[in-house]
Amino acid sequence: MTHFAAGDGAPASAGQAGRAEAVRTRGLFKRFGQQVAVAGVDLVVPRGSFAGLVGPNGAGKTTTLSMITGLLRPDAGSAEVGGVNVWRDPVVIKAQIGVLPEGLRLFERLSGRELLMYNGQLRGIPKDEVARRAEELLKVMDLTGSADKLVVDYSTGMRKKIGLAAALLHNPAVLFLDEPFEGVDPISANTLVEVLQRYTASGSTVVFSSHVMELVERLCDWVSVMNLGRIVAQGPIGEVRGGQTLNEALLHLVGARENGEEGLAWLGSGEEPTWRGSSSG
Repeated sequence: MTHFAAGDGAPASAGQAGRAEAVRTRGLFKRFGQQVAVAGVDLVVPRGSFAGLVGPNGAGKTTTLSMITGLLRPDAGSAEVGGVNVWRDPVVIKAQIGVLPEGLRLFERLSGRELLMYNGQLRGIPKDEVARRAEELLKVMDLTGSADKLVVDYSTGMRKKIGLAAALLHNPAVLFLDEPFEGVDPISANTLVEVLQRYTASGSTVVFSSHVMELVERLCDWVSVMNLGRIVAQGPIGEVRGGQTLNEALLHLVGARENGEEGLAWLGSGEEPTWRGSSSG
């Protein structure tokens, strides 16, 4: 397992040796006012991996993914996808990646099929090829019956599925997903998982953030742990876990404290409040 503080180099673990890098950041840094959101991140994701980015709320996961995918300019540091600098060659990068950001905004007055056709034509894919790919994606995502329904009327799970379809339409080399399973029902989540597993089996790379450790543990072969804007551990998931569950390893790595015995003595006591019925007059 790679385990280091911000600003240190990111040595390759034994599990990464010999594998080309799909994603690499060096000293990635972002500040919002006085708040440092990302404090010098050296993220490594091997090519062909199903990689998880995990950590507590406010760790800097979304900000990091936004800088890697060209949605947010870093204050310092660099990000590369497939060896290409994200901010030096943004057009090249955006042709190679697919992105499903948190809080995805879609063109809601288009139908699911129209949304895919529009996205494909924006990317310069011939219309006939877009139509073929769109029909295949709609079928795989179990959206054929809703293909001509307006996106505004889609459920959360359907929105995630049509968003993923749009991100996959141009066959990207690397797919970035920010909390893709949040608010998704089990059936839709299973569909998303099957599609993503097929995608990585072909040699492509998935990088996704999640708060659901059991899901990351089941899907990922590589994991990076963030805390307070830094990578505190990364490597093959078995090495990061170190014989524990991923949730136990995360709690240890981020220094979570046991606070269940502190305070809240009144909670669940069932006692009649002393202030109830009292009169100030």
